Amino acid sequence: MAGSSYGQLFKITTWGESHGSGIGVVVEGCPAGLSLKESDIQKDLDRRKTGQSKVTTTRKEGDQIQIMSGVFKGKTTGTPISMLVINKDADSSKYELIKHLYRPGHADYTYDMKYGFRDYRGGGRASARETVGRVAAGAIAKKLLARDKITVTGFTRQVGPHTAEAINFKEIEKNIVRCPDSKTAEKMVEAIMQARKNGDSLGGVVEVVAKGVPAGLGEPVFDKLDADLAKGVMSIPAVKGVEIGAGFETATMSGSECNDVFVMKNKKMTTQTNNAGGILGGISNGMDIVVKLVVKPTSSINKAQETINQKGKKSEIRVEGRHDPCVAPRAVPIAEAMVALTLVDHLLRNKTSRLT
Repeated sequence: MAGSSYGQLFKITTWGESHGSGIGVVVEGCPAGLSLKESDIQKDLDRRKTGQSKVTTTRKEGDQIQIMSGVFKGKTTGTPISMLVINKDADSSKYELIKHLYRPGHADYTYDMKYGFRDYRGGGRASARETVGRVAAGAIAKKLLARDKITVTGFTRQVGPHTAEAINFKEIEKNIVRCPDSKTAEKMVEAIMQARKNGDSLGGVVEVVAKGVPAGLGEPVFDKLDADLAKGVMSIPAVKGVEIGAGFETATMSGSECNDVFVMKNKKMTTQTNNAGGILGGISNGMDIVVKLVVKPTSSINKAQETINQKGKKSEIRVEGRHDPCVAPRAVPIAEAMVALTLVDHLLRNKTSRLT
């Protein structure tokens, strides 16, 4: 399958299916000498894994990472880093019953049209379980970025009609929806649990903020930093929209309101506002990189829906099994990973842009 790789100098290739024997990633381009151990990877995988709270799927996967190559005596060797997670709690029985039906909102029909054959167990390659590899690779990217004092932090900005107003990064990991507003977090949990009780699901918005990004990252025209960030996060399953900075809100602004005025502060050039989300002309300007992504309501719902089978005959389907009633909380570490992977790739590429 083409399309399973991302990045140029720092490149990842993910592999595996939701109900296959395992899932993983190969990372190329990581410089030698980076201190790396499995626990560095595991902490982010634990934030992404299934069964971590009452608002996530009940599938129980420990997602224990194994580093298979590219690390010796605790340091990266500069060769490809291969990482593996064994699938241990896959139950394909529910999918056997509906394998000839096209699930609304899923990639069943489109995969059949493209390949003429598909792995129907849990969505196969189209499953969000593929993102295990992204998060594992993203943890390495974060370690590299940290050497340049760059941090990447994600959170759930919105679930259904409930939007975080107060933003306190210290609150993010204190609640099960990863919301930086503790009061809104309670409303989010209640809404998700009600949706689950109704056999339904909710969508949301995840926001990622990268701090400490230097000015100058990004390539003009087609490889603009915001273009690559948009591609990276849009490649995450269930994402249907992306904003950089003020995003769609800029449609309601005048130019004088939207423009970020340059000023000197503490002998450093900066801007008074950050409507551009830290990117001008596709190149970072030194302000915080701000990316928002919209995740649709989970497509697998326990409600009867009309559909058709592979022969075009009208049918009814009820998708049973174990699914997240809202994917936003578990999408946070995935979104962080894609932003980190994009930034580290551009950080390495930028080292070749000039002699001095």
